[in-house]
Amino acid sequence: MPSIQKTPPATRTNAPSGRLYNFSAGPATLPVEVLEEVRDELPLLNEEVGASVMEISHRSAGYDEIEESARALIKELLGLPEDWYVLFLQGGASMQFHQVPLNFLPGGASADYLITGRWGKKAIREGEIVGRETGGSVREAARGETEDGFTYIPGPEEMDLDEGAAYVHFTSNNTVAGTQYHFTPEAPAPLVCDASSDFMSQPLKHPERYGLIYAGAQKNVGPAGVTVVLVHPDFLEQRRRPLPTMLDYGTHARKRFNTPPVFAVYVVDKVMKWLKDLGGVRAIEKRNEKKARTLYDRIDATDFYRGAVEPEARSKMNATFRLPSEELEKRFLEEAEAEGLVSLAGHRTVGGVRASMYNALPQEAVDALVNFMDEFERTA
Repeated sequence: MPSIQKTPPATRTNAPSGRLYNFSAGPATLPVEVLEEVRDELPLLNEEVGASVMEISHRSAGYDEIEESARALIKELLGLPEDWYVLFLQGGASMQFHQVPLNFLPGGASADYLITGRWGKKAIREGEIVGRETGGSVREAARGETEDGFTYIPGPEEMDLDEGAAYVHFTSNNTVAGTQYHFTPEAPAPLVCDASSDFMSQPLKHPERYGLIYAGAQKNVGPAGVTVVLVHPDFLEQRRRPLPTMLDYGTHARKRFNTPPVFAVYVVDKVMKWLKDLGGVRAIEKRNEKKARTLYDRIDATDFYRGAVEPEARSKMNATFRLPSEELEKRFLEEAEAEGLVSLAGHRTVGGVRASMYNALPQEAVDALVNFMDEFERTA
């Protein structure tokens, strides 16, 4: 059979060592140091284990050590009290949209939702489904939407919060719109937070206000396949009973009930160690602020690029912006990819350009993007 000749890729000047600058909204860039360590350990975790991490039992001492380390590091880095539960579940944030109300929305109770984007809308929709089954209800307590879309974060004065709510759900960072809470909502009920896209990117302020925090790992803390769930013990005790075994948070708080996503948790542990070595969440917050400031300063420098959301609501994780026309945006994305700047297209529901700058994206990637933006504007 004749060999198939493949067309070589275009020259990409901003791609050292063959790795492109990946601005994907997720799964996202992982630390190169972690990838290299995983590569080296993949055939053999260590001589004592004698096998790959993907081959060992989830009941073995080798895996016990990995999960206990990841759990302890998450608590340490966030400054969480020891009594908090750290669970490693599956199904992503989408599963949590249903699992939260299933556990914490009993008959006759109500929960408040702060809607600031696509994921908040999905979360409240699942709450409505559960409410119909349990006799509970959900209500929209605030909405950060204008005629131009989800462009801002509602302030405390816009939040119509119920004193008797079972919980208040919000999405801390909105990957589609490019907005982010820069304050912790103050509510009469425990906060439930979808922190999927800014988890571990900054310190956790006011942990005492939270009942539960969940985050898909694939933005800042690991590969796709595991969801980190943090639960306060007092909030856990408020859950409905009985519940389906696998969807009961109590099942997983009591013990390792089923086979977890072993490899994904192993990588999360590596990323937490990497983060600690950098100086923890305060150090990564400074890095993230510098990256965001570099890009937003360039967006604001001329009228050619236009930020898609209100400046005070801008996300440090996902910068969204537009060009003067959709035709120019299409050219921008094509030429950026040819230069090794990939996954810059905005979400399919909103269009435009989106640069995701999660923890592991290096400053030089943002610098390269800004240099490209300069040149593209000059020659457009």
